[in-house]
Amino acid sequence: QVQLVESGGGLVQAGGSLRLSCVASGSIFSGNAMGWYRQAPGKERELVAAISSGGSPNYENSVKGRFTISRDNAKKTVYLQMNSLRPEDTAVYYCNAALINRRGQWGQGTQVTVSS
Repeated sequence: QVQLVESGGGLVQAGGSLRLSCVASGSIFSGNAMGWYRQAPGKERELVAAISSGGSPNYENSVKGRFTISRDNAKKTVYLQMNSLRPEDTAVYYCNAALINRRGQWGQGTQVTVSS
């Protein structure tokens, strides 16, 4: 059974930083590209950063240069370092496989709130 557990969110002022972690159990992590998604109130969930099984990252334009995704394959953990946070980054952040046909059940997510 796939389980994804996100942590590290919180309340931070604009310009601040947070580091999110996601521990994956089951088969979802190994060999798969992983992604960080976010869902703001009233909006659809969107993919903001992805990392291949080999460690190559890709970013949505609004987070390029501010967010860094990484993974530790031995720990089955994916990270998201978020710097220069903006109020528009406020959302619940989730991790899951980057490819839709590899995704598992969504975890509870972690709330990120950026105050202006």
